[in-house]
Amino acid sequence: MALVRYNPWQELNALERHINGLLGDSRVAPARFDRDFLKVPAAELHENDDAIHLRLELPGLSAKDLDIQVTQDAVHISGERKSQTQTEEKGATRSEFYYGKFQRVIPLSARIQNTNVTVDYKDGILNLTLPKTEQEKNKVVKVNLEQHAA
Repeated sequence: MALVRYNPWQELNALERHINGLLGDSRVAPARFDRDFLKVPAAELHENDDAIHLRLELPGLSAKDLDIQVTQDAVHISGERKSQTQTEEKGATRSEFYYGKFQRVIPLSARIQNTNVTVDYKDGILNLTLPKTEQEKNKVVKVNLEQHAA
């Protein structure tokens, strides 16, 4: 199962380009809805016969800033990156860091034992090992070829 980050602003950018093309107005620079406007942690999922392994990239966050809830079919992650403002008497500060709250729900492809989840958080990388239920581990599907043979 591949995770793909949905970017709703991409559709608005395409619509804006289309409208500008219809109007023929190339003098106005289009306002960009950057794909990074939506700040959610990047994730990787790896699944084997026994478990689902989920990795999340959460740089600059401490464990106390995170809330992780695991159900049998999804992982809910929320947190907040708090601003560390510095005051300077002279000069200017430009920051591309994102501060604020985020949340993400990652649906799982198999039911898991949410009471036996193991977690490791080091260097801004959260690793969750989500063991599958026994029913999911032993799931075997028989394919009947007789119906499809012609």
